[in-house]
Amino acid sequence: MKKINLFEEGPFKDTGYGMLWVHDSPNFRVVNFNFKAGQSLPVHSHDTDGELTIVVLAGEGEFLGEGEASLPAKPGDVLVCPIATPHGIKAITDMRVLVTIAPPP
Repeated sequence: MKKINLFEEGPFKDTGYGMLWVHDSPNFRVVNFNFKAGQSLPVHSHDTDGELTIVVLAGEGEFLGEGEASLPAKPGDVLVCPIATPHGIKAITDMRVLVTIAPPP
C-alpha cells in the first residue's frame, strides 16, 4: 500500500501548473494537477484506447473540450471520457484536480 496526501505534497507553481505523480503502473495512472487562477492544461487528446477521469478536489474552473465546448467545474465534479476525446482544464480560482487514466498511454 502507498499513502499520499495531495494537499501536503501536491505543488502549486507560479509558472505553469504543478504536477504530482501519485501512481503509475501498467493498469492505471493517477496524477494530481494544481493550477493557480488563470492557468490551464490546453485541450489535447491521446491516440490510444482507454478512459480518463478528472475529479475536482478544490477550486473552480472549466472542463475544456474541442472548439468552444466547456463545462463548469467545481469541487466534487467528475469528468469521464475516452482518452482519445479532446480534453483540458482551465482554473478560474486556485484549483486542485486528480486525473486517472486507465490503461496508461
